[in-house]
Parts: sequence; structure tokens; C-alpha cells
Amino acid sequence: MNYAATISYDGTAFCGWQRQSGVPTVQQSLEEAIGKIFGEPTTVFAAGRTDAGVHGKGQVVSFELPVGWDPGRLLLAINYYLPETVRIMNIYHVSDDFNARFSALWREYRYYIWHGPAFPPYLRERAWWNRWKWDKEAVGKACEYVKGTHDFRAFCPIKECPDNTIRTIYTFRWHQNGQLSIVTIRGNAFLMNMVRILIGSLDLVGKGKQSPEWIRDLLNGKGSRRESGMTVPAHGLYFWRVGYDASPFLNGLPKIKEKAGIFVPSDFWRKHI
Repeated sequence: MNYAATISYDGTAFCGWQRQSGVPTVQQSLEEAIGKIFGEPTTVFAAGRTDAGVHGKGQVVSFELPVGWDPGRLLLAINYYLPETVRIMNIYHVSDDFNARFSALWREYRYYIWHGPAFPPYLRERAWWNRWKWDKEAVGKACEYVKGTHDFRAFCPIKECPDNTIRTIYTFRWHQNGQLSIVTIRGNAFLMNMVRILIGSLDLVGKGKQSPEWIRDLLNGKGSRRESGMTVPAHGLYFWRVGYDASPFLNGLPKIKEKAGIFVPSDFWRKHI
């Protein structure tokens, strides 16, 4: 029986999504929790694999179980065995051909930045402290250049770049609310560290150290990682949501049969979504 779920997690103490030997990961936590219920190993697939320290608000996962369970009971049972830093927020019984990763049409990330001379402690490990104020016009222009289909080779670690570094970005925008600013990026897929390097490059444009056209030129496939901006800290990054074809759950899970759970954002997210 195939299930899909939205999960939320605090990435601070995790070494990323993917299971690794000897270190805590989000995938390991979920697979172990499910294993305690059913007594056999289960593989959990995610829409996107986040790095160490990256948080998840609307990550989508899928997994198969040996028997069918009521989604409401399953949500409570898995959450019982999960650490407090990981929670299943919604769970759905879906068609057998659904896979959280391969069925996804797009993924969306958001990056939170606090600008100013003093950093509020409640945002520690939740946003990146950037003391500089960004140039609104320059950053907006750079964001427009990023949208579309480009070669993002310059925005991936040299040793981690796959053969194909072409990606399509549907949305790339910067929004400021007082001293807190948010960068939203939605695309069909992402390279390792791509979002964080893009924002590190955007930072150079915002400070006036590079022009918006500099980012445009890096997207022609001839640029290298040595030329782009720094990799900004992981703790400001959130895996926000995923899009699927023809379905009401985060723009979709196909052929939904049953669901359980409601995600209600905190006051912080209500204010800044």
C-alpha cells in the first residue's frame, strides 16, 4: 500500500535528508519510526534531498507499507516514534505509481535573511544574519535574469556537478518585510548547494560589488564555481513545498483515496508567508 505525507522538520541537528552511516538524518528518523511499527525495513523517498542544517516546511515523502492503515492512525503512530524535530503534518493513501521524487513537477525553497546591525536571538538557526542593506533595484533585476532555463554549472560545487547542469527556474524573487527579507525560488530541480550559491551571488549584487549582468553572464554555462558568490549558511534555507500534477494537495498528489492531518502555520509563518 502506497502512502505520501507532508513532513516538517528542524534541520539544525540533522546531517541532511539522506541516510548516512553514523550520523542523524531525517530519512533515517522516518524509516526507523516506520520500522518500529511494522517490524520490517521501509525506504522513504523525498521530493528533495536537503543538506545538513536545512529545514523543511512542506517536504513531501512517499513509502510503501506491507498492509493498509487508516491515514489518521498512521500519522499518530509514526509521529509517536519520531523525534520532536520531525513531524508528519499530513498523510495520504495514494496510487501505486506515485513517487514523491519522480512524480514532482517543481520544488520551491525559501531563504530567510535578517538585515541590520543587531540580530534577534529567536531567529538563531532560522535565518541568515546579513548586516548589509541590499539595493532593491539591482537585486530585482538579477532575479529576473535567473528565471528561465539556464546552465547552472557555476552554482554547484565543482566536485559535485553532474554532467547535465541545465535547470529551469519558474520563480525567483526577493521580498522584504522590514529587516527580514525572503528569497523564493521555484524550479524543476536543483543542483547541490545551488540555491545557497545563488543567494550568495545575489548578496554581491545587493551590496553593489557585482552588477546584475554578472549573474546573467554566469548562467551561460561558461562560468565556473570560482567566479560565483559564497555558499550562504544552511540554516536560513527551507524546503517550502512541492508541485504535482492535477491534485489538491500542494498542487497535487494524484488519485488521493484518503487523507489525514491539517497543517496550521505558526504566527511567525502567518506573518511572513
